[in-house]
Amino acid sequence: MTFPALNHVALTVRDLNVSAPWYRQLIDADPAIDEDTAAGYRHVVWVFDNGTLFGIHQHERDVPDERFTEFRAGLDHVGFGCADRAALERCVERLDSLGIDHGGIVDESYGSGLSFRDPDGIALEFFAPPS
Repeated sequence: MTFPALNHVALTVRDLNVSAPWYRQLIDADPAIDEDTAAGYRHVVWVFDNGTLFGIHQHERDVPDERFTEFRAGLDHVGFGCADRAALERCVERLDSLGIDHGGIVDESYGSGLSFRDPDGIALEFFAPPS
């Protein structure tokens, strides 16, 4: 069996009224889905050009009012792929224009990354393979 490709990522956020506009601005597109579900959460979902779905959820109950930390078991970060370092440099310009703090481009043997966080502190990264 060939292992299937990643289809979607869904992140829990504390307040969609804060996070949805932030992600709309970052992604520079309106979501494909913005609705309440029978499962007890509201979700906002974008479809990327490669077919991957990226969603944010706000659950109706039992959500602690605390910021994300990658030091707890579970998610460490979400990485968005860039074709090359030049594309990554354009991401720096984009984050700067949106006023989003970031750690600058960090080059490693396995590639280059640009780390930043969403309003809940969820760790995000733009990543390019080594040149």
